[in-house]
Amino acid sequence: MAISGFAKNYHEKMHPGYVSELLETDPEFIELFDNFAFDEVVKGGDLDDRTRMLAILAALVGAQCVSEYRIMMEAALNFGVSPVEMKELVYQAAAYLGIGRVLDFLQVTNDVLKERGIRLPLKGQAATTADNRLEKGIQAQVDIFGPQMAEFYKSGAEEVRHINYWLAENCFGDYYTRTGLDYKMREMITFCFLSAQGGCEPQLTSHAAANMRIGNDKHFLIQIISQCLPYIGYPRSLNALRCVTEAASLAGEKS
Repeated sequence: MAISGFAKNYHEKMHPGYVSELLETDPEFIELFDNFAFDEVVKGGDLDDRTRMLAILAALVGAQCVSEYRIMMEAALNFGVSPVEMKELVYQAAAYLGIGRVLDFLQVTNDVLKERGIRLPLKGQAATTADNRLEKGIQAQVDIFGPQMAEFYKSGAEEVRHINYWLAENCFGDYYTRTGLDYKMREMITFCFLSAQGGCEPQLTSHAAANMRIGNDKHFLIQIISQCLPYIGYPRSLNALRCVTEAASLAGEKS
């Protein structure tokens, strides 16, 4: 089985002039993978390249795939993902994965941008201050999840209430309010972080519902899962599909 013309052309768009060493050492695997990931999967939906690449990058961060992230980051830049969008994706990952799992990705991102001649730091994207981050974070939660979130930051038993407070002021007030990515893209990448890392199915279902609420419908989320599948595998992809189906059912969305 030879690599298809479509897969070859798509790979060339991602990495102009690059020839993988694996073509020499593992030609059968490359034929299988490239024909699937860069032909069959790409043709299997109608996502634009920018959205596809942001989803894949977020999934790779969630799955802790630093080497593949670097490779696909280069491709994402070639497909028009901006340095600001790249940085915002990595920054937001810290809220969902923790800095222990994100630091390597931030360093790789900086390395690639410097290699491209992009001066760092980039223009700031902060949209809140120390005085209004809680207020703005609560508003972001309400905008994304609904009016029931207005008082959520005060909910829970006393010994754990601070976590819900931090969720409002830090996760949403510090990150979601930033410019560079809109709410729809931020919820999409959060969905990818959660689906790729696994073990977060309750939160994944909740964020699937939030995605649908703000316009990333069931069909869109299934396409996102499909495009990420070659990078995170079938088990986590099937778990994500189950969460999307559950969220759609709870919301009464048609299949």
